[in-house]
Amino acid sequence: MAKMKPQGNITPRRSIAAVTGLAVAWLVTPVPAIAQNAYITNQGTYPNFSNNVTVIDTITNKVVTTIEVGLAPSGVAVAPDGTKVYVANETVNGTVSVIDTATNAVSATIAVGNNPIGVAVKPDGRKVYVANKGRHSTVSVIDTATDSVSTTIDVGPAPIGVTVKPDGRKVYVANKGRHSTVSVIDTATDSVSTTIDVGPAPIGVAVKPDGSKVYVTNDAINGTVSIIDTATNAVIATLAVGSHPVGVAVKPDGSKVYVANRGSRTVSVIATATNTVVATIDVGLAPFGVAVTPDGSKVYVTNLNNTVSVIAAATNAVSATISVGNGPVGVAFTPDGSEAYVTNEFDHTVSVIATATNAVVATVDVGTSPIAFGIFIRPRSAGTPGSSNSSRP
Repeated sequence: MAKMKPQGNITPRRSIAAVTGLAVAWLVTPVPAIAQNAYITNQGTYPNFSNNVTVIDTITNKVVTTIEVGLAPSGVAVAPDGTKVYVANETVNGTVSVIDTATNAVSATIAVGNNPIGVAVKPDGRKVYVANKGRHSTVSVIDTATDSVSTTIDVGPAPIGVTVKPDGRKVYVANKGRHSTVSVIDTATDSVSTTIDVGPAPIGVAVKPDGSKVYVTNDAINGTVSIIDTATNAVIATLAVGSHPVGVAVKPDGSKVYVANRGSRTVSVIATATNTVVATIDVGLAPFGVAVTPDGSKVYVTNLNNTVSVIAAATNAVSATISVGNGPVGVAFTPDGSEAYVTNEFDHTVSVIATATNAVVATVDVGTSPIAFGIFIRPRSAGTPGSSNSSRP
């Protein structure tokens, strides 16, 4: 680990997990030469920030290798074709490390803006959008053909969460700073086409699989979720949820949205057809990360009291509570949904849960303070509808 001077705008620790979910990146590809791996960013803690990513083989649940990247790695995303992983290194002199998944080596280091955190890849894999939450508040656009920055876009203060519509035409960026806005980027021109006022302190952002709506968690005491109609880029509903909502995930069929309210020990369930909260579910202490199994049957929620709550989607009730490591933050599934991976920040491990039995089947030692920012699970088709690459108050 490298000692370093204060890095200004590095996001407070446990907030990372929720917004787009987590810094566990899943790589699944039909190319036999590339293994099915999870890429986990280990950020470390001030003043000894880490500079590595742990690669876990999800077939054996063993560490394949540890890759040296930039300081304080946080956000992560896998290219849709599975050939590259993009890691945001959240220091003032921000960089993105590009990992070649065939060799598990860094193939490029790209200078971006201050304190990069949220990362999202276009479904066609041609561009990567990186939210730089530091002083200048920008989004860096990376051309994946050259792995270089093609343009830098000014957005609202403190951009964190970022997601791309499934058709690749628009990018939505949650700006948590004083104006509380969402910037809409037209990917054809890589410029801001609209700025939308939302609730206080927007952080998490997720899009429906059909691309029709975007859901933004507003991390305030009196928490709300702003629902944006992507056809008009207007807020069509503002829903009261629990206190300090952060994590947000959409069911694969688009029927429900799940919001982790870290200040209320609850999860709010939103019916997308009516834009209403249809259930409020008691879970553990300070829930952060939230993810839905690929088949839509279960929702897994990480809680600060070292547990994961499993919600049955059919009944909106907790069906199991699983003890995991110390300080669970992010949660993600293997693409077949058979296992859930949970990053445990305080004991530097990953808990692997078999979803059929809700039992922990492996505990994997990783680097210092694995965090979970920018959930990315490569789906069977290009893009990641329903997930958000954001979070951290």
